[in-house]
Amino acid sequence: MSLTTEQQQYEEFVTELVADERPRLFAVLREFGTHQDAEVAAWGMAWPDRAELVSPNGKVRMRSKSPERALRVFGRGEDVSARLVWVDADPVS
Repeated sequence: MSLTTEQQQYEEFVTELVADERPRLFAVLREFGTHQDAEVAAWGMAWPDRAELVSPNGKVRMRSKSPERALRVFGRGEDVSARLVWVDADPVS
């Protein structure tokens, strides 16, 4: 089934709308020691005005004003640091 010109234009509009408004995906990485060990502490989605995060097991959820601000929660502890790792749309295999 072929689309009409109007349908094609609408599909292009919708595709651009979703691309422009999609959140950026990131992981919060907790690092232990200096290049010794690490874990993914949370996955998050960032919008211009907020970030929402969830732990890998789904039991912990949080909202923050920004991804960077959320790091404060995860970098606590002796010899523990936290950083953001932004996930590209096309992960490298």
